[in-house]
Amino acid sequence: MSYIMSMRVGYLGPEATFTHLAVCSCFSDADQQAFNTIPACMDAAMNGEIDLAVVPLENAIEGSVNLTIDYLIHEQPLYIVGEITAPIRQHLLVHPARKEAWEDIQKVYSHSHAIAQCHKFLHSRFRSIPFEYATSTGAAAKYVSEHPDENIGVIANEMAAATYGLDIVKRDVHDYEYNHTRFVMLHPDHEASPPVNPHLTGRPKTTLLVTLPSDRSGALHQVLSAFAWRNLNLSKIESRPTKTGLGNYFFIIDIEMALDDVLIPGAIAELEALGCKVKMLGAYNAYTL
Repeated sequence: MSYIMSMRVGYLGPEATFTHLAVCSCFSDADQQAFNTIPACMDAAMNGEIDLAVVPLENAIEGSVNLTIDYLIHEQPLYIVGEITAPIRQHLLVHPARKEAWEDIQKVYSHSHAIAQCHKFLHSRFRSIPFEYATSTGAAAKYVSEHPDENIGVIANEMAAATYGLDIVKRDVHDYEYNHTRFVMLHPDHEASPPVNPHLTGRPKTTLLVTLPSDRSGALHQVLSAFAWRNLNLSKIESRPTKTGLGNYFFIIDIEMALDDVLIPGAIAELEALGCKVKMLGAYNAYTL
């Protein structure tokens, strides 16, 4: 599938979220459009309002973004056509009017994942003040910039500070140095090939959705064996509820290789012979910033 240079890329906004940073790194020439929520961005991709949706999927500290996974599986049947892994550096920002007395802030505002990633710092420095959650770090930074009369600190990135005119009063307040987030590129066509910036080099991945048969004991072991004896390297296997009853799950499986003509199709055929339902979520390139 071909694209023009004015490809419309949607992302979890507003400006200066970590998703926006990832989009700027991969699609510097694209028409970038911000959405207030992950579902709104995915809906726009499905409806053709944008050519590509970029949303967060997993953080190294906080784990999977369940809203992305569940909406992808249960609401909008998009395909993963690319992946971006980007480093996450969280800073404490305040309005310039509050810079001199930043240690006396009365509330910390940010996305729930960002606050959780900075738990140790916040617990040691601001143990007695409340935290409030925003739809994104960018939304939190925008709010603080527009409310100088409120004594609020925000957890966000350096781009947010520059975009919204905030001051960084404490850098790198995240708890762990290796803090990265995976973002996925979503499109209705599984054959779409997003034209990322040429300086990026990707590695191939394939992602499957597997639902086990309800009446077969040892089914998960058999599923894993289908990949193991073919020497297929699985980088991740994650369960999520099917929302049809307690104890009912499907599994999302990442395979560290391109979709070929023999090994992966053979594994899929074996799984289906075991009574599993298998859906291809994507065969794509994964990029690391």
